[in-house]
Amino acid sequence: MNKVVRDAREAIADVEDGATIMMGGFGLCGIPENLIDAVRHKGVKDLTIISNNAGVDGLAISRLLETRQVRKMISTYVGENRLFEQLALSGELEVELVPQGTFSERMRAGGAGIPAFYTPTGYGTLIAEGKETREFDGRMYVLERGLTADFAFVKAWKGDAWGNLVYRKTARNFNPVMATAGRVTIAEVEHLVAVGDLEPDAVHTPAIYVQRVLQGSYAEKRIEKRTVRKGAAS
Repeated sequence: MNKVVRDAREAIADVEDGATIMMGGFGLCGIPENLIDAVRHKGVKDLTIISNNAGVDGLAISRLLETRQVRKMISTYVGENRLFEQLALSGELEVELVPQGTFSERMRAGGAGIPAFYTPTGYGTLIAEGKETREFDGRMYVLERGLTADFAFVKAWKGDAWGNLVYRKTARNFNPVMATAGRVTIAEVEHLVAVGDLEPDAVHTPAIYVQRVLQGSYAEKRIEKRTVRKGAAS
């Protein structure tokens, strides 16, 4: 089955107000920026976004925060995004903070059809407030629910027309697990290749999890840099 769509706008045509969307990426790496821009252009609102963080100001998910299209973020940290921090502290944006390992496992469980699981992470902290706890072998655990979404937006390095995907290095991050947990998974790829060009053993996300594929367009590859000391004088 050929799952290739014309562009990002066609791919997200059925995203409506109030949708829950998983968005891959970590910082500036592995972000489905074409799909995010299409959502901004469409203007849908009251969205719940499930993503590790909101990147940096002016890019990716932050562009949806600028237009106040997001009602809630389910994330692991506020990070380097000043707008995300501002909206959270002012109460304009609902934020559910989840420990990063729990975040990943909640999506893995959701994708596998597992409704909930116990983890020791967060016991005795604000994370556990209002949640069921239980003791196993002398250690306390917190019950966490699996996470699913109406849509999962993922970014891959290579993909074919059937939806088989290969991610590149750290750009893999949360993309594979999100691909399993969306009712509709949409993949934008850097390189759209012919069916049969991908080595089967190299495929990270099998086509069965993907409903739509599009060729992405990227003006630049951004990287995060942190300067810890001044360079030597020239």
